[in-house]
Amino acid sequence: MAATPNATAHITSTVTIPPAISAYEIYLHDQGRSPYTVKAFLSDLRLLASYFPPEQTVGAVRTEDLNKFFEWMQNERGVPCSPKTLARRITTAKSFFRWLHKNGVLMIDPAEKVLQRSAISPLPVVLSDDEIQAVLLAADRYRRRPKPDARPYALVYLLLTTGIKKSECLGIHINHIDLSAPEGPTVFIRYASPVNRYKERKLALMDDWLPAYKEYVNQYNPADRLFPWSPRRLEYLLEDIGNDAALDKHLSFDMCRWTYAIGEHKRGVENDKIRQNLGVSKIQWRELSIKLKQLVSRGD
Repeated sequence: MAATPNATAHITSTVTIPPAISAYEIYLHDQGRSPYTVKAFLSDLRLLASYFPPEQTVGAVRTEDLNKFFEWMQNERGVPCSPKTLARRITTAKSFFRWLHKNGVLMIDPAEKVLQRSAISPLPVVLSDDEIQAVLLAADRYRRRPKPDARPYALVYLLLTTGIKKSECLGIHINHIDLSAPEGPTVFIRYASPVNRYKERKLALMDDWLPAYKEYVNQYNPADRLFPWSPRRLEYLLEDIGNDAALDKHLSFDMCRWTYAIGEHKRGVENDKIRQNLGVSKIQWRELSIKLKQLVSRGD
């Protein structure tokens, strides 16, 4: 989405950094970014502005200036800067100067050649094949109780076979599920914010999930959202399933997502197909693919 006209109307390469940051803030709000994202970006950019002389113009910022800034922030500022924080601040600077360049304020993007330093987080915990079966058996037992409950199985099987995130699961509405699609049953993962439209996608639903889904709908009669409970309530439900399966791991949305991803990788699904199914960008996939390879080499 292009920036709104008044976001850069009075910004030229001769303005100092603070007014450019104010214009960028307008752009971020217009893009529908969350208040937390805007707050973090502005904090990073104000730190950048404080490093340069007050009269520094955006047009006079060079790549070597930015590299010196990040070197100072990491090793000379005297305030601890974790790899994750450094990576985020580099991303913020790149986004800011790329926006100025794309909107004609700068002829050259000085941040383009700044080396992005990814902060690789620890490897995720995944379920083994035996643990997957134990989880599904534990969830299925809820369906066989004197008062049958298909919700645990409907939830955990959906997570393990689609790899959707917690927020995506909570955002599924009944009308997002199409059992009569020509290509087979599907679920449409949708986002309210235009910023996340690239994550929207259709995912195939497994045929053997459908009986539990129909049982669940008959039992709970969800009128709008598929799982109309709080995130914490569903997290507790996964914990109960994990305990019933005698796992020594904490069953979670994230664990199910990674278990799905590594399962697809082991089955030989193309990387780009896995990426698209997970709804992540090519930049995000770089770290995810590294972790997948490490998990496979580790024997997970």
